[in-house]
Amino acid sequence: MLNKYARAFFTRVLTPFAAFLLRRGVSPDAVTLIGTAGVVAGALVFFPRGDFFWGTITITLFVFSDLVDGNMARQAGVSSRWGAFLDSTLDRVADAAIFGGLALWYAGGGHDNVLCAVAIFCLASGQVVSYTKARGESIGLPVAVNGMVERAERLVITLVAAGLSGLQIFGVPGWIGVLLPVALWVVAVGSLVTLVQRVVTVRRESAEADAAENGAPAAGDGGVAGDGGAADGSRTAGDGAHPAGDGAA
Repeated sequence: MLNKYARAFFTRVLTPFAAFLLRRGVSPDAVTLIGTAGVVAGALVFFPRGDFFWGTITITLFVFSDLVDGNMARQAGVSSRWGAFLDSTLDRVADAAIFGGLALWYAGGGHDNVLCAVAIFCLASGQVVSYTKARGESIGLPVAVNGMVERAERLVITLVAAGLSGLQIFGVPGWIGVLLPVALWVVAVGSLVTLVQRVVTVRRESAEADAAENGAPAAGDGGVAGDGGAADGSRTAGDGAHPAGDGAA
C-alpha cells in the first residue's frame, strides 16, 4: 500500500534532485550503490551499539536513493534490465543489514535472545516474501497480490519505531523503548501473513495456467513442482520493474 501512494509522492518531490544529479554526470547505478552502502553502514555501525536514533537518521537519508535512481533512469531514458536487477538485489542487501543490525544488538547489549530471533525472522521472511513474487513472475505468473506487509511497510514500521526508541538519549522516558520490540513483532507477523498470501496466490495461478494449457480442470496439485519450470538461478527484475523495491514488496 505504501509503495503505491508514498512512492508516487516522493518521486515527484525528488524529481528536481534526480535531474540535478544527471546534470552533474552521476549515473543511476552509482546512486544505487552509494545508497546501499550508506544504509548498510548506518545499520551495522549504529544499531549493534543500540544507537537507534542516529542509525535511523543515517539509514533514512540513504534509503531515498531507491527512489532517486529509478527517477534518474527514467529521465535519462536509460531504464534497463540490469538496473532493475541491481536495484532489487541491493534492496535485499540493505534490508538484511537493517534487521541484522537489530539482531546483533539484541544478541549483545540488548540481552534479549527472543527479540534477536524475531529480528532474524524478519530478515529471513522479508527475503522469502520478495523471492516468492520474483520466482512466480519468472515462471510466467502474474502473482496478482501484494500482501499485508510489503518492503515499504517493513522499513517504515521498523525505522519509525527504532528512531523513536532512540529518543531516549535526549531524555525521553524509557517506556518509549517498547516501540521497537512491538514493531518487530508486527513486521514478523505481517511478513508471515504476506508470505502465505503470495504462496496461495501462486498456487492458484499456477493451477489455472496449467489447466488452461492442458485444456483440463485445475487439479489440486496442478501447480509447478518444487524447482521445476525456470531454474532457480534465472534472472528476474527482483520483484518487478525497476525500482520497485519489493516488486511491489
